[in-house]
Amino acid sequence: MRYCINCCIHLLPNDLHRQCFRCRGPDHNNQKCPVCRGENKIALYTDSKQMKWLAVLEVRTDHCESWNGLFCLRKGKLCSLMFGLIIMTLVMVSYMLTGAKHGLLLIPSPFHYGAFASNPSLMDNESLSDMKDHYQPSKMNISYVKDYPSIKLIIDTITSKIEFITRQRPDLEELRKQEPHMFSVIPNKFLPNSKNPCWYEEYRGNTTTDPYATNSYALYSKRFRIIFDYLRKVFWNHLYHYEDKHYRLRCLPHFYIIGQPKCGTTDLYDRLRLHPDVRFSAIKEPHWWTRKRFGIIRLRDGFHDRYPVEDYLDLFDLAAHQIQSVLQSEEGKERGKRNNIIIGEASASTMWDNNAWIFFYDNSTEGEPPFLIQDFIHAFQPNAKLIIMLRDPVERLYSDYLYFASANKSAEDFHEKVAESLQLFEGCVLDYSLRACVYNNTLNNAMPVRLQVGLYVVYLLDWLTVFNKDQILVLRLEDHASNMRYTMHMVFQFLDLGPLSEKQEALITKSPASNTRRPEDRSLGPMLPTTKAILRDFYRPFNTKLAQVLFDDAFLWKRT
Repeated sequence: MRYCINCCIHLLPNDLHRQCFRCRGPDHNNQKCPVCRGENKIALYTDSKQMKWLAVLEVRTDHCESWNGLFCLRKGKLCSLMFGLIIMTLVMVSYMLTGAKHGLLLIPSPFHYGAFASNPSLMDNESLSDMKDHYQPSKMNISYVKDYPSIKLIIDTITSKIEFITRQRPDLEELRKQEPHMFSVIPNKFLPNSKNPCWYEEYRGNTTTDPYATNSYALYSKRFRIIFDYLRKVFWNHLYHYEDKHYRLRCLPHFYIIGQPKCGTTDLYDRLRLHPDVRFSAIKEPHWWTRKRFGIIRLRDGFHDRYPVEDYLDLFDLAAHQIQSVLQSEEGKERGKRNNIIIGEASASTMWDNNAWIFFYDNSTEGEPPFLIQDFIHAFQPNAKLIIMLRDPVERLYSDYLYFASANKSAEDFHEKVAESLQLFEGCVLDYSLRACVYNNTLNNAMPVRLQVGLYVVYLLDWLTVFNKDQILVLRLEDHASNMRYTMHMVFQFLDLGPLSEKQEALITKSPASNTRRPEDRSLGPMLPTTKAILRDFYRPFNTKLAQVLFDDAFLWKRT
C-alpha cells in the first residue's frame, strides 16, 4: 500500500502526487483542500534536517518494515564507524609498541629512563657467581630527569610515616585457642639426650597400614612420592617396641633458615647439608608454618585442605631414623651418649610471610595480625636457633623480579612496577601503621614487585619480641660471596657443630654456587640508574634502623 506524503491517501501505482484522487480528483478545490492549503502537513526529517514538502518518500503501512529499514540504515553506519575505530586503534597500538621501543612516542611516557650503566657488583637471587659479572652499558639514552622528583615525593611521604613500634606479644593460652590440634600433637617436653626437640609417639597402625597414605605433601606433589615410597619400606624397621606397643620417634628442627628469598638461602642450605652432622627435612622448602598449615599451595589458587602438623613431622622421619639408631645403640644406652645430629629446615618465607593471618585470625587490632609465625614456633621451641641471610634490598628486589616475572621482562618494565608499588605502599601507610601494611595481604598481592620483603628490620624486630638476640644469626650474602669459608665457620660455630677435616671443609666451601641467575636474565643487564636511586631512597631509613639493631654499619649497604 502506498500513500501520499501530504494527505496519506491511496496513490496510483505510478506514485505521482498529481494523480491522487482526493488531491486531484474532479471535485478538487485548492482553496478548500486542507492539504493544498498547507495544513496538517507531516514534516519529515532525514539526518536531523527537515525535508522539503515536495520531497516524496516511500512509506509503508507495515510500521515494522519502516523501522527495519531505518534500523538497517543506522546499523550500516554504526558498523562502518566501529570498523573504522578498530582499524584506527590497531594502528595506534602498533605505533605505540614500536615507538616506545625507540623513543619515538609523540605523547611522552609518564616515566622517563636514563642510560643503562654497568654495575660491577650486581648479584642474582641467591647467586654468588653473578656478583663478579659486569654488564655492558645499553645504547638507550632517554631522559629520566622528570621521573625522580615526583617519585621522591612519594618516598618522602612514606618516610614520614615510619614508626618502629614494638608489638604486643600474645600469651600462650591465646595461641592454644587458635591451634588446639597442634598443641595436642607436640608435647612441651622433649628427650634430654638429643639436641633436637624429639619425642616418642605411639603408633596405632598395623603392618598393612600405610603411615603416609594421607600425607598432603605426598598427595599434591609427584616429586615427593619417591621419598615417601622409601619411607614406607623402612618405616617398620625404625619403630620402637615397648610392652606390646609401637612407638615412632618424632622430631622438630633444631634450627631454621628463615629468610630472605633471593638472598642466598639455597646456597647456604646446599653447603650445610654436606656437613656430616646436619640433616634437613625431606624437601628443602616445606613452607608449612607460613602457608601449608593454612591450606595455601599458591595464594592465587585459593585455599586447599590444611596440612596437619603430622604431615610436617613426616618430613623429618629420615633424620629421626638416624637419630633413633644412635639412641637405641648399645653404646648410646650404656654411656647415655648425646646424639650430635641436628635437624634443619629452610623455608625462605618463614621470616616474612604472614599473609594468611587475615583469613584465620579475625581479632586483629587496627589491621595488624594478632599472631605471627614466630609466636607459634617459640611456643613449642623456645630454644630454636634461627639463621637469616640478607642482601642489599635494592639488588634483591631486581633479582626477585627477574626470577618471578614471566614475560616482557626489562629494566624499563621493572622501573614502572617499582613506581606503581611505591604508590600503593604510600596509600597504605597514609591510613595504617607500618606493620599493618607490611603484613597486608591485599596490598602485597596488588604490588607488582615485592617491596615489602626488603624491609628486613620490620620483620627482625618482630622476631626479637619472642626470641633472644643470641638465638638469631644474621648474615650478608655479600660477605658470604667474598669469604665463604669465614661465613660457614660462623654458621658452624653458631650451631655448635664439631670441627671438620680439611677434605670435608673443602667440599663444603669450594663447591659451585647454587641457584645462579638464568642466562636469559643475564642478558637484560642491570636496573636503570634512576630506579636504583629511587629504591636506595626508599630502603635507606629501614637499612639505617637495621644497622642500629645489629650494631653493624655493613647493613647500610653503602656503595663506595
